[in-house]
Amino acid sequence: MSEPGLSAQHVEAIERATLAAVAPEAVDALQDDAGANWLLPFDPGTVGRAHSAVPLSHDRAPDDAAAWIAQVQARYAAHGLPTRWRLADVAAFDDLRQALGELGYRGAKPTLTHTALAKDVLDAFPLPGPDSDMVRLDDAPDEGWARVFLGPGFDPVDAASRVKSLSRGSGNRFASARLEGRTVAVGALSVAPQWAGVHGLRTEQALRGQGLAGRILRAMAFEAVRSGVPRIFLQVEEGNAPALALYRRAGFDLAWRYRYWARPD
Repeated sequence: MSEPGLSAQHVEAIERATLAAVAPEAVDALQDDAGANWLLPFDPGTVGRAHSAVPLSHDRAPDDAAAWIAQVQARYAAHGLPTRWRLADVAAFDDLRQALGELGYRGAKPTLTHTALAKDVLDAFPLPGPDSDMVRLDDAPDEGWARVFLGPGFDPVDAASRVKSLSRGSGNRFASARLEGRTVAVGALSVAPQWAGVHGLRTEQALRGQGLAGRILRAMAFEAVRSGVPRIFLQVEEGNAPALALYRRAGFDLAWRYRYWARPD
C-alpha cells in the first residue's frame, strides 16, 4: 500500500502525471457504481505504463471483478490491442488478481513507485546553483539526448518507443549531462501541479558510476523547486539494484509496488 502520509489524492495525481508524461496515443476513463475509477491508456508501443489499465485509487476495487475485466477487455479490443493491467500489490485488488489469474493473466515485472521531496534531493547532492555548466534542460530532446537513449546497452526498439512516447508528453523537460560538449547522460522530467516525475534516466555504459545520474537528479529537483512543485516521483524495476541505491541516497522512499498483468503471447 502507499506509504503513510501519501493520500489517495496523491496516488491519483501520480498516476495522472505518469500518463501525461509517457503520453499514450489515447486514454479512456472507466468507473463503476462502487466508485472504482480507472484510466485506460491505449498505445502500440513498448512502454508498459502507456498501454496498461491502471486504477486511480488503491482502496477501491470494482464490485464485480468478472464484469469489470470484460468491460476493460472490450475497450482494448476496440482499439485492436491486447488487454494489460498495472496493479498495485495491495489487498483491495486480491479478488481482481484472482479473477485475472483464472483467465490466464500472469503478473510480472515488479516495479516500485518511489517518492521524495524535491528539497531533500537537492540536499543529497549539494552543488552550487543548478550546475548549469554540466546539465541543461530543454523543451525537446535533441540529437545528443536521443543518441544516449538509443546507445549500446539498451534495447533499440524499446528505446525508440520510449523516445517517441516521452517526446509527446505534456510538460516534459529533457535533461542532458555534458562532458567536453558531448551528451553522456540523459533523463526526462515531467512537471505537473503537485508532482514532478523522473523518467528515462540513462548514462553511457563507459561512464556509469561516476555520479552523472546524481547530477541529473539534482538538476531535475532544482527545476521542480523553481517551478513550485514540492514532490518528485519515479518508477524503477525492483531488480535494478544500482538505480535503487542512487534513489535511496537521493532521499526517495517506497510508496507502492505494482506488477504488469498480461496473458502470455
